[in-house]
Amino acid sequence: MVYILAVGAAFANALVSVFQRIAVEDAPKEDTLHIRLIAHALRRGIWLLGFVLLVVSFVVQAVALHFGRMTEVQPILTTELLFLVLVLGFWFRFPVSAREWLGVAALSVGLSGFLVFADPGGGTNVPGNLVWAEVGGSCAIAMIVATAAARRGPRWWRAAMFGAAGAVGFAFAAALTKTVTDYVARDWVTMFQHWQTYGLAVIGLLAVFLAQNAFHAGPIAASQSTLVLVDPLASILIGIGLYGDQIRVTGGYAPMEAVALLVMFGGAISLAHSPLVGGVKGEDQEGEMLSRRTRRARRANAATAPAASAPTQGTSAAAESAATEPAAAAPANPRIL
Repeated sequence: MVYILAVGAAFANALVSVFQRIAVEDAPKEDTLHIRLIAHALRRGIWLLGFVLLVVSFVVQAVALHFGRMTEVQPILTTELLFLVLVLGFWFRFPVSAREWLGVAALSVGLSGFLVFADPGGGTNVPGNLVWAEVGGSCAIAMIVATAAARRGPRWWRAAMFGAAGAVGFAFAAALTKTVTDYVARDWVTMFQHWQTYGLAVIGLLAVFLAQNAFHAGPIAASQSTLVLVDPLASILIGIGLYGDQIRVTGGYAPMEAVALLVMFGGAISLAHSPLVGGVKGEDQEGEMLSRRTRRARRANAATAPAASAPTQGTSAAAESAATEPAAAAPANPRIL
């Protein structure tokens, strides 16, 4: 059941990426990093649907963490990229190349291999405040160092470092979520009596803020790569240090786990660099998806444009030909829906 819940959360995250991209892709460019962008998104029903799915994804992930281990749940969330490719290919009819299929295969095989070889166990420890302070302090130091490193350097480096800081934040937020769900399961009112509830709100918002800075600082491939790479690694270490998660490291399993993780990360990074995923995240200007309402509006504008821009009586035939031939000769973009 834990695996099914984690996969469901990853699928919901993929839909959130698609729906929220549709909602804001036709917003004016000057709205970037402005409150007007949120106002534009709130007027789109599909963005609200994406927000609902985001809440659903968090709840499903929280339930998975309550019943399972961080070493099981967090690596599975990398399958968001896999579902993103499948949704774009089968639902939106985007062309999926061999590169994407190879990335999907590597991600799937690597993740399955890691879960089989590692055979996660344990995870029943109830951490005290001292352990929380040690693990939380380590995460804070990692986030501070990565954020400081992101202040200088080329755009790809800054995006990667902000992404690494955000990934550590998301991993620690997952650990807090696991503990908060234990309080909710016993008596939901008591969760307000524990600092972990308020820590989750603060760390969660901080992680989202750092991730947004990563997307803004440079190429999406750099930020997405570190997010999918650092989050599961940090989660495995946090699960071992905080909850006593156990993975097999004897009998030759450790090298096989390492190879499986490398294959999984290789597939995830390949997908993160894919133009298909880059288009969904907002960098590929040709990768528009557009809601039905927006497509109808564009078709209506295109139908009325010729009448409004008809050549005047004195226009020469040569000028008319020069004005119309490029548009007629321009190849249709198969990725515009």
